[in-house]
Amino acid sequence: MVLRARPGRDEDERGVVRRLSRAWKVPRDVVMRARMIELSWSGLRAPAIAVELGCSQKTVRCWLDRFNGSGLQGLDDLGGQGRKGRITEEERSRIISLVKTVPPGRLRSEPVGELWAFDETGPSEWTLDSLAATARAEGIEVGRSQVRRILLAEGVRWRRTRSWTRSKDPDFVPKGRGSSASTPTRPTTRR
Repeated sequence: MVLRARPGRDEDERGVVRRLSRAWKVPRDVVMRARMIELSWSGLRAPAIAVELGCSQKTVRCWLDRFNGSGLQGLDDLGGQGRKGRITEEERSRIISLVKTVPPGRLRSEPVGELWAFDETGPSEWTLDSLAATARAEGIEVGRSQVRRILLAEGVRWRRTRSWTRSKDPDFVPKGRGSSASTPTRPTTRR
């Protein structure tokens, strides 16, 4: 059976297909599908279109059939394709909010000067492993790499800053400037 694209319903539809087949700022797949329709209108059959565009005959027949059934909307990708997300947006938000909380194992000082932690066995700082473990404890099935992707997508920093550069201790003396060079710099003038 010979499959051809149905004729354009009106001049507007034909014009849109022509513009799409020559467009530069449209996804390549849509341009290729519009070219299939245009080549079919010019009289070429599916095998010749496939050779012209460097794709399979099955692909050409699929898109010609979709165009015949749905018109221009048939040239777009169907939504809902691919694997569904394993965690909900609420769970993503809970993971992101975990980073903003104080880790349960971090030491705090009491007014009398003693140190204590909510959970001495818990993490003292957030790492990807500790975030994933805490999320799993809250009932969110998530792995370390997925936590990393979530935080990177949101631009959230999960690493603690280097604590040794600052201190609340009044006797702490920060490092001074770097030492001076022991040898003079070489002159850059020409000999």
